[in-house]
Amino acid sequence: MWVLSGIVIIILGFALRLNPMVVILAAAAATGLAGGLDLHAIIAAFGKAFNEARYVSIIWMILPVIGLLEAHGLQERAREIITRLKGATTGRILLGYLVLRQLSAAIGLTSIAGHAQTVRPLLAPMAEASAEAQAGALNPALRDEIREWSAATDNVGLFFGEDIFLAIGSILLMKGVMEQYGIMLEPFELSVWAIPSAVAALLVHGWRLRRLDRRLAALGRAAASGNSAA
Repeated sequence: MWVLSGIVIIILGFALRLNPMVVILAAAAATGLAGGLDLHAIIAAFGKAFNEARYVSIIWMILPVIGLLEAHGLQERAREIITRLKGATTGRILLGYLVLRQLSAAIGLTSIAGHAQTVRPLLAPMAEASAEAQAGALNPALRDEIREWSAATDNVGLFFGEDIFLAIGSILLMKGVMEQYGIMLEPFELSVWAIPSAVAALLVHGWRLRRLDRRLAALGRAAASGNSAA
């Protein structure tokens, strides 16, 4: 049971709000020592994990680039594009992004979009601009809600689209678990059965986005009638 000491260290460390990296390293070291590994083996395991996951450091190059683009008017340009498009609504913009996100994730391109690189600098400003065109000036609560819809759309598209790609980790995990119970399946067979779920997610979220459009349109009509009455 001593190998579970790492879990206790993580809980205590996060509860005390200590540095997460230090807490995780301490928990991993404690688990390794409790499991019978010597210090050299633990350090070697840390080095191997870092070497295999070194691509994670790419985020430190992406974020400054996005910050520079935003500082030079990326969000303002996105808003201008939306204001020039006739018929563009918040729901239609988010629905189009949902379709693109699902299709790209289905062929394994899960990292070409996301909250940091797409939702915050591009999708959310475009959705806000279209919402302002539909409902008029947005109050802080409604503006935050539009941003939440943008982030949720990215989550839905990625989550239900990536399982269609047969080489994704979740597919390989399910294949491995089923093989342990004597059920032999190919990754392609599992990915095919992810398609109905993706289609259902598209329909359900698309219906919710349509309701959002109707609500924004109703707010716009109410604001217009209030202004005319005044």
